[in-house]
Amino acid sequence: MSDLAAQQQDLLRALLDWPPYDATKLIAARASNTWARGLKAYQTNGHMLAQRTLLAAYPVLAQLLGEESLADLARALWHAHPPLRGDLALWGEDLSDYLAQSSQLQDEPYLADVARAEWALHCCATAADAVADPASLNLLTTEDPDHLVLRLASGCSVVSSPWPVASILGAHVNGTPSLAHAGTELRAGVAQEVVVWRQGLRPQFRQALPGEAGLLEFLMADGSMGQALDRSPDLDFAQWFPQAVASQLILGALIRAPF
Repeated sequence: MSDLAAQQQDLLRALLDWPPYDATKLIAARASNTWARGLKAYQTNGHMLAQRTLLAAYPVLAQLLGEESLADLARALWHAHPPLRGDLALWGEDLSDYLAQSSQLQDEPYLADVARAEWALHCCATAADAVADPASLNLLTTEDPDHLVLRLASGCSVVSSPWPVASILGAHVNGTPSLAHAGTELRAGVAQEVVVWRQGLRPQFRQALPGEAGLLEFLMADGSMGQALDRSPDLDFAQWFPQAVASQLILGALIRAPF
């Protein structure tokens, strides 16, 4: 391996390995103090990029942790799960698992699920566009529900949690419910399911209605409308369906292709 190739390998190790001391020594062994100063600048810039990236994807988590703790978390995640693609907007998916496994955050187990919900919202913002077709919903009056598939909004997902994640997000993003109310639910260990979808170009979230999460998960797995309803007996379909259409959670219907 040439000296230049060796320096490039060591530079990557110095930027991504943690703790950085051994990698720094390798660089210093092959280069001048100017390189060491440049390496420090690269490391600092990488850590700042990591912090800004997490702040953009996880604004509620940033409020819960505070700026200093988020910076520490960004540096740790940067080295534990370095970016694999050039677009940093795609980096950060591993944060929820990292939080769940962190020994320092075992007293705050809800943080991992807050991160899961925020990542779902982050991905929802860049999901492929889908066009609503309200006229296709007339198929519900002419076709057997077992032969129909409901088209869901772009980026639709469900996050189930043993914690009141929907209330925590709502309190910090919309001011509803209040932070005090969300705190009361958190202390009581209230479990919630969060529905995430995109209305037009805007990511949305809310607490799932009783039975709604199961129905959406089955629909996302290409299940028929009739089968989804059979598996969600607690859902008040007459109440849910008009709201789902109005909010563009449901975009239309299709006749299911025969197997």
